[in-house]
Amino acid sequence: MTADLIAVVLLLAVAAYACGGGTDYGAGFWDLTAGGAERGRRPRWLIDHAMAPVWEVNNVWLIFVLVIMWTGFPVLFQTVFSAMWLPLALAAVGLVLRGAGFAFRKPSRRLAGRRLYGAVFAVASLVTPFFLGAAVGGVASGRAAPGTGASTDAWANPTSVMFGLVAIATTALLGAVFLTGDARRFDAPDLVGYFRLRALGSLAVLTVLAVITGFVTHEDSPHVWHGLTHGLGLLFVVLAGAAALATAWLLLRTPSAWTRVTAVAVVACAVIAWGMAQRPYLVPTSLTVADAAGAPATLTWLAIVTLVALVLVMPAVFLLYWLDTHGELAELTDAELRARSGPDGDGAAPGG
Repeated sequence: MTADLIAVVLLLAVAAYACGGGTDYGAGFWDLTAGGAERGRRPRWLIDHAMAPVWEVNNVWLIFVLVIMWTGFPVLFQTVFSAMWLPLALAAVGLVLRGAGFAFRKPSRRLAGRRLYGAVFAVASLVTPFFLGAAVGGVASGRAAPGTGASTDAWANPTSVMFGLVAIATTALLGAVFLTGDARRFDAPDLVGYFRLRALGSLAVLTVLAVITGFVTHEDSPHVWHGLTHGLGLLFVVLAGAAALATAWLLLRTPSAWTRVTAVAVVACAVIAWGMAQRPYLVPTSLTVADAAGAPATLTWLAIVTLVALVLVMPAVFLLYWLDTHGELAELTDAELRARSGPDGDGAAPGG
């Protein structure tokens, strides 16, 4: 029972990272496709201002996923990282380069430096979700079975490729939807239409890819296909489809905060549908939840630590998101900083 509970927590943490981290990757995708320096100036300006306050916090979910895998399901951790160390290593490099590119491009004084760091940030935002999705596809197709050595087939197979493409389309959808709302918040009506059009296009592409992925899994991952078309897996597939229709309807109208909710629901329901489809396996059809679980005492303490983390960390994370979405974390401009600084640079206003 404890192992099943921890497995559910792991699945929810993956869904949280797919939604939170996926939004940031999507912003990088639109940075990459924004065009040249002049054409892409306005979209990149919005991306910088929208991402700056919260872009790092989304990695909390990834750390949470890794800790639960390593502690609660050590066999799964060993299996996945042994069979697919290369795509996971490439994803890790992408994470580092992406963060470095985003951090250094804005303060860089030279145009060439800004372009270089911006390109690193944008390309890494495309590469990282693809390889993470490919690794998930290797698990879903059952190729990352216990005892499997590192091989290209574990992650370069039809299911992995489709999962990687779906991951990119998913991040593009989330990024465009959230940037549409940010454009309204920053009073940039031209960018509202710009990103709303891209959100609709991403949703259309994601729908097509989801259909193709269904046909691929039917042949390449029969256990997952059966799970997605029966029981709880089918229920969450239907919920994801309903959320996608609601997102399209809201985007065609005046976008509101509910558009973000429905877009997140699309991704969260899709991830949960995949998890439900694999039951009772963590790696179909070779590694069950019970077989992969750690010692009972370890699982009990992991459940306790997870509860403590939810109580202590989650309120702070949600407060950060709330402050950001309500414009409470906007950066001060250079003019505002100069106005707030006294003649001696001591922070006192002139005459104060």
